[in-house]
Amino acid sequence: MGIIGLGSIFFIIIIVIVVLVLISCVKIVHQAQAVVLERLGAYQATWNTGLHFKIPIIDRVARRIDLKEQVVDFAPQPVITKDNVTMQIDTVVFYQITDPKMFCYGVANPIIAIENLTATTLRNIIGDLELDQTLTSRETINTRMRAELDLATDPWGIKVNRVELKNIIPPTAIRDAMEKQMKAERERREAILRAEGEKKSTVLVAEGQKESVILEAEAEKQAAILRAEAEKEKMIREAEGEAEAILKVQQATADGLRFLKEAGADNAVLTLKSLEAFEKAADGRATKIIVPSKIQEIAGLVKSITEVAADGEAQKE
Repeated sequence: MGIIGLGSIFFIIIIVIVVLVLISCVKIVHQAQAVVLERLGAYQATWNTGLHFKIPIIDRVARRIDLKEQVVDFAPQPVITKDNVTMQIDTVVFYQITDPKMFCYGVANPIIAIENLTATTLRNIIGDLELDQTLTSRETINTRMRAELDLATDPWGIKVNRVELKNIIPPTAIRDAMEKQMKAERERREAILRAEGEKKSTVLVAEGQKESVILEAEAEKQAAILRAEAEKEKMIREAEGEAEAILKVQQATADGLRFLKEAGADNAVLTLKSLEAFEKAADGRATKIIVPSKIQEIAGLVKSITEVAADGEAQKE
């Protein structure tokens, strides 16, 4: 009975061990991960996402690899520029594992290998640039480093997506000189801006004075035009008044002559009336009197008319 009990216990233990071994042979690979499987010490397969089984004792999981993009920040590296300035530059590398097998067997320590490769590549690139170019060519340096690192790490199953220069730290003396230079540049810009402001202010004041003078001259011109127009209007009205007065006088004379003619007066009377109209027209206003060329004939005619009038009066007596 005791032997049977010990055998049962031993059998149960064996079953439990077998179950545990079988359970350990079931592997689940999560998303964005890969598993490198070895069989008897040699590479067998790469498991991707899903459920997998391995043979107990014979198969072994060599490495579980993360396929997500990873970031590694390396310590500052001393580099020397083309003009012999030593500075500290630290870099950040963004990489991703594309071939788990090559990553596992291609290099012993991939991170250290990438760090050393980054340092040597950075020294080579910075060695061809001067200090000012180094400070202003970050994008160019990043692009060149990414291309060279990506090419070098391709046999390791690694793809370098991006390389960034995190900090560029020049020596203290260089930093002080740069700060002084920047301060002088800021003061120069401030002086230029102040001078430009004063120049614009002077120009605006001059333009204002110019516009004021132009407006005053324009106002005087308009006033002179208005005065001239008023004088012209006044003269026109006076001339129209005089012309109207002369016209009325001439009209009255013409009416009187027409009346005499209709009454049967002869040419001597008409001539006399014309002289009377001529006298009225020149009364007090005319500065010049135009005497007709036949004034003697008219005078003789007047004398004849006077004698005729005297004879008539004598006959009446």
